[in-house]
Amino acid sequence: MSSENQELRKVGLKVTLPRVKILNLLDQSDERHMSAEDVYKALLEAGEEVGLATVYRVLTQFEQAGLVERHNFDGGHSVFELDSGEHHDHMVCTETGQVFEFHNDEIESLQKKVADELGFELTGHNLVLYGKPKVN
Repeated sequence: MSSENQELRKVGLKVTLPRVKILNLLDQSDERHMSAEDVYKALLEAGEEVGLATVYRVLTQFEQAGLVERHNFDGGHSVFELDSGEHHDHMVCTETGQVFEFHNDEIESLQKKVADELGFELTGHNLVLYGKPKVN
């Protein structure tokens, strides 16, 4: 049994060809953050016949099942990435839209400190930084 089939069953989703194809694409792609349109175009280029509405529906099911995370960066469209189980934050280039992942222990510590000072237990956060390349 393929790892994609096992992942789908583990989260309670029936194994269907579109789900397997989309999960495999997300797993194999060099691009970690893909819109539904990106997924659809990549499937078309691979000769796969999966409709755009199906891609949207499957990605939403994956999100609800915890297989992918949805991000709404500036620009208005959602992108999806496989949930790796490891926390990271994002830096988005305002010129190209390219997304970079990073993890910084100092930032994580400061966020916890702020939550403590305000009387909260931090249960999660989403940090997105926006910028453009420095010109030397």
